[in-house]
Amino acid sequence: MAAGAAGVVLGGPPAPWDFGSTAGIVKILPQDLFAELCEQIIQYLRCQISGINTVELCQRFQAAGIEISASDLAKVVNAVSSLFSTAAKNKLSSEELCTRLGSATGPLPKQALQVIRHVWNEQGNSIAGSAEANNIGMVGQLIDFQWKLGVAVSSDTCRSLKCPYVTMAVKVADASGHVTSKSFEMTVAQFQNFYSQFKEMASVLETV
Repeated sequence: MAAGAAGVVLGGPPAPWDFGSTAGIVKILPQDLFAELCEQIIQYLRCQISGINTVELCQRFQAAGIEISASDLAKVVNAVSSLFSTAAKNKLSSEELCTRLGSATGPLPKQALQVIRHVWNEQGNSIAGSAEANNIGMVGQLIDFQWKLGVAVSSDTCRSLKCPYVTMAVKVADASGHVTSKSFEMTVAQFQNFYSQFKEMASVLETV
């Protein structure tokens, strides 16, 4: 998403300060937990943390008696991350940011606006115009990478298969900081090809 002159955001609706239906999710969040979420997003934009674990946060919200799903919380993370990133690129003050939020078609509740104003007033300058703010939102980040070797002992068509395979598990933070986990399997031949490509990348990096 690119920002144009006078803070007009290009790339299609909705604008980052128009939360739309996500505003309804924000309304049910306690002020202290929403503030913690906003602070974590600022830390992510400053590259101080690798991502935002929405599953863990969702469990904390639920423990506080808030009925919210991880997918809904991820929507809030995406919206607030886009908001802060755009505000940083346009070097908006906390007053300018809250004015735009207040005039949006999907308005946020007063307590949420107070949290955003406070967090941006206290920490917004730390990312406004920075290289991290200008680059954030373009790509995600690899958080963790694990693998294990297994053997398939049988299948529907073969009673004694004994075919080795490799299970890969990766944890990735998307552009907004939302962390997801993915797993997949590869044959030994596929893993060997995967390994050779990584080895080639490593040799190229050694020459840089």
